Amino acid sequence: MECMENIPPTAKAYNMVVVGSEKRKGYEARKILFNLSEWSRVPAYLLVPEGKGPFPAIVMLHDHGAPFSIGKEKMIRPFGVSAEVMADADDWAQKCYDGQYTGDYFAAHGYVVLSIDALYWGERGRKEGVNYEGQQALASNLLQMGTSWGALITMDDAYSVDFLSTLPEVDSERIGTLGFSMGAYRAWMLSAVTDRVKAAAAICWMNTTDSLMTLTNNQNKGGSAYSMIIPGIRRYLDYPHVASIACPKPTLFFNGTKDKLFPVQGVEDAYKTMRAVWNSQGADEKLVTKIWDEKHFFNRAMQQETLDFFDRWLKK
Repeated sequence: MECMENIPPTAKAYNMVVVGSEKRKGYEARKILFNLSEWSRVPAYLLVPEGKGPFPAIVMLHDHGAPFSIGKEKMIRPFGVSAEVMADADDWAQKCYDGQYTGDYFAAHGYVVLSIDALYWGERGRKEGVNYEGQQALASNLLQMGTSWGALITMDDAYSVDFLSTLPEVDSERIGTLGFSMGAYRAWMLSAVTDRVKAAAAICWMNTTDSLMTLTNNQNKGGSAYSMIIPGIRRYLDYPHVASIACPKPTLFFNGTKDKLFPVQGVEDAYKTMRAVWNSQGADEKLVTKIWDEKHFFNRAMQQETLDFFDRWLKK
């Protein structure tokens, strides 16, 4: 937390309003606005199952890739949007999520689902499309103001859990988080910084700094990497060490043998580090690590196993 520096003050009041809704099979989709912090009032999608609550809930954290015009729309099928945004969202669901909106999939299985835009994406961006250069400018300006882009994203995610826990439809003792790619990084970071998250699943983002800092990996090229950097933290902890702060919570990590972004040796080394921590706390059964014969992709079989994981730990 010391490395994060100058984080936003918590919201004095959420002042949530519902600006739109749509009935779907077994649940309702709502477009909402609320005060995420004293610095930001944000739009979000909230999915609420039919029936009597309170329900378990999942904070769905979107990935990084452009177009930046979509963020939360990658996780939850949007409504009331332009044809261009709808097309971008559908294309992305096909490209990364096997044609399935993960948030809708979980809502249909009895979970309240919340998804916000990270700063720079969707309705919290400038519709940059595929302009990656703007990331560097944003990160530079934030660093000069005494904070960092990565820290703001993490704290926004933590504040979204605080908000979610206040909703009458939600059982605040059964909140989990799930993300793919950058969303996976956000998920294990979120579980590390707040006790409100009781279980987490991270798909296709875990490794070691030694394995990622190579001439061909994206992590040392600036730009996108700034969204997942907390300045100074590497003096103390590597990625698997930060993720292990969440121990002994139930936590799932999936990676792929064909994922060019995350070398398998680094994945195995990170898994070994985390396994030692969970073992030390007598919580070995609560850590799931698996390397699939897959590229950087969250296929439907992986989504089903992730749902089964949350059902085990959040639907007891």
